[in-house]
Amino acid sequence: MILDRYFARRFMQGFMVIGMVFLTLILLIDLIEQLRRFEGEDVSIGQIFTLTLLSAPAAINEILPLLMILSTIVLFVGLARSSELVVTRATGRSGLRVLVAPVLVAACIGGLAVSTLNPMVAATSERVQILGDTYRNGGPSVLSLSGEGLWLRQGDDQGQSVIHATGFEEDSRTLQGVTILTYAPDGGPLRQIDAESAQLVDDQWILRNAKVWPLIAGINPETNAAFHDTLEIGTTITEERIRDSIGRRQSISIYDLPEMIQQLGEAGFSTKRHEVWLQVELARPLFLISMVLIGAAFTMRHARFGGTGIAVLASILLGFTLYFIRNFAQVLGENGQIPAALAAWAPPAAAIMLALGLLLHAEDG
Repeated sequence: MILDRYFARRFMQGFMVIGMVFLTLILLIDLIEQLRRFEGEDVSIGQIFTLTLLSAPAAINEILPLLMILSTIVLFVGLARSSELVVTRATGRSGLRVLVAPVLVAACIGGLAVSTLNPMVAATSERVQILGDTYRNGGPSVLSLSGEGLWLRQGDDQGQSVIHATGFEEDSRTLQGVTILTYAPDGGPLRQIDAESAQLVDDQWILRNAKVWPLIAGINPETNAAFHDTLEIGTTITEERIRDSIGRRQSISIYDLPEMIQQLGEAGFSTKRHEVWLQVELARPLFLISMVLIGAAFTMRHARFGGTGIAVLASILLGFTLYFIRNFAQVLGENGQIPAALAAWAPPAAAIMLALGLLLHAEDG
């Protein structure tokens, strides 16, 4: 147990050091990107730095597999150079037994990534989107789905508008059964619009068969209502924003994903992408364990054998290959080519079996 704790501590120290190095690089790169993104906007450096900090959890969550395989390489290359790995094996402990501590640490990190980091990423990603829309357009553009249909909120310097639609076509540009409530900058209602449909064209909503009621004090809404065969209304919402908001899994906590999947189904939307994402997140600890085993399979060897650089490069390349295979399987699952559970669980399971095969071959010759 003392030896296991020692290996676990060494692995955790390497993970923390590598994580801090990558976090620093991510913050610097994202800060430059945010400065470029809001160039010419009335945004202070403090607001830019806030957006950068809020974007960091999502970036760390994305590179966790890379951090895991690099931490494993640092651990076993260090143990090999100090001959600690040789001494450990001389005591009768096999290479697979040495891996127990790093694998348990990887499983704990994966569990924390699912239970804690995932909700943090969801909250910060949503906050980044809202702040970005506020800084650019003077107000957030928000989309939400429920059993009653689709809700949108758009804002600019002239006020806010709340849009409700009972239906949504697959082209991501046409809403059915539309109701729009427009509010002045001071919060007072200006008008209500009911339309048969609304089509997004460039920066305009094209409303069909629309009825407009003015909601200004002192005016009878029904008496002054007007009908329009076609009515154009400006908007800050884009087709990409609607599509990304519906499919943006990262801004939904894993605890809210089952309910979101149910609401999407009730609203008539495809739930494949969210179902696959839920399974991928649940399989994350297993995938991180596979990265540890892949790193160990190439670097758990004595330094006198030479070829350490080639072994490190091979482990990193194999790790990236498995990462892209997992993403490819995820795309297949989202397109309905394979079941969601198979798309999420098969790649890490196959990676673990491959790594164990390499380790057993190295152990037994």
